[in-house]
Amino acid sequence: MGKTKQAAGLAMALVLSVAGAALAAPSEIRIGVALEPPVLDPTAGAAEAIDIVVYQNVFEGLTQIDQNGTVQPDLASSWTISPDGLTYTFTLQPDVTFHDGTSFDADDVKYSFDRIKAPDSLNAHKEFFADIEAVTVVDPLTVEITLSKPSGQFLFDIGRGDAVIVAPESAANNATDPIGTGPFSFVRWDKGSRVVLERYEPYWGKRAQLSEASYVFISDTAAMTNALLAGDIDGTNNFAAEALDVFKGDPRFKILVGTTEGETLLSTNNKKAPFDNLKVRQAMAHAIDRKALIDGVTYGYGVPIGSHFAPHNPYYVDLTNTYPYDPEPIEGATGRGRLSRRI
Repeated sequence: MGKTKQAAGLAMALVLSVAGAALAAPSEIRIGVALEPPVLDPTAGAAEAIDIVVYQNVFEGLTQIDQNGTVQPDLASSWTISPDGLTYTFTLQPDVTFHDGTSFDADDVKYSFDRIKAPDSLNAHKEFFADIEAVTVVDPLTVEITLSKPSGQFLFDIGRGDAVIVAPESAANNATDPIGTGPFSFVRWDKGSRVVLERYEPYWGKRAQLSEASYVFISDTAAMTNALLAGDIDGTNNFAAEALDVFKGDPRFKILVGTTEGETLLSTNNKKAPFDNLKVRQAMAHAIDRKALIDGVTYGYGVPIGSHFAPHNPYYVDLTNTYPYDPEPIEGATGRGRLSRRI
C-alpha cells in the first residue's frame, strides 16, 4: 500500500518466556530480533535495528523519551529555556564515564552536536538539528544550545537515537565497537548471529538488574517461533501476529500487545488524474474497510487511526470517523468503477 491519511496503526506483540521466573531472578536475557543492524552507531544510520540494540542500552542522550512519548531527563539532569525560546541551558549529570573509562562532560556534548552538523556528517536525520546555531560550554557540567528559531520539538528530537552523546576519543569506531555512557557496555558482535552486552558496573544511574543481554538475529518467523519454544531465546520484541496463537494458553510465555510508531498508509499523487479530483480521494477513503484490512492482514492486531499519527502519542486526535466505511456510489468521482458513497 502507499500513503495517505487513511491509515491503520500497527500493533507490537512482545513475547516473553516466564518459565522459571518464580524460581530465581535471571542474570541474563536473550532477545530475538528480526533484523541485524548494519552498524552499531545510531548517529550513523537510519535503521531502527540499530536503536533496538544500543539506544538507552549502550548510548544515551541529554534527554530520553519515555513509553508515553514524554521527554524525560537523561544525561542532562535539568534544563532551563530562555524567554525567547532560543537558548537551552542544560545541567549535566555528575560523575558519568564512558565505557572506556573516559569522563563525560560538556565538551562531549558540544563535540556530539558539532559532529551531527558537520558537512561530512553521516547522521541520517540532520534536519532535526538544523536549527542549532551554537553549542557553548559554560563549565564542565553546564552547556548552552542556542537555536536560530524557537522549536517546540527540540527537547524531543535530542532524545532520539540520532542525538546520543559520543566521545571524541571513541566516536570513529562506534560503528563496530560502540562506546557510550549507558547501563550496558558492548562485548562483541558475532556478525550474522548476535550482539552481546554486559552490565556496566560504574554506571552513573540505576544499576541494571541483568548482568548480560544478547540480541539474537532471527529473520524467519518459523525459526523465531522454534527458538522461543525450545528456550534458545527468552523473548522477542516484535513478533509476527499470525504466529501468536502458538503461544496463547502456554503458561511458559506472556504476550504483551501495544502500539508502535509504525503506520500502514494509502497514499496518492494528488497532481495526477484521477487523484487530482477531491471527490475521487474522498470516495477512496470511504471505500476502505479498515477493520476488514486489520482482521485480514494483521490478524486483528492493529487499530484504525484516520491519520498519519500513532494513537499512543499525547496529542493524537481521533479522525477515524471523518471518512467512515460506506461503499455507496459518490457523485462527481470520475475514476474506474464504483468507489464510495454520495457526499
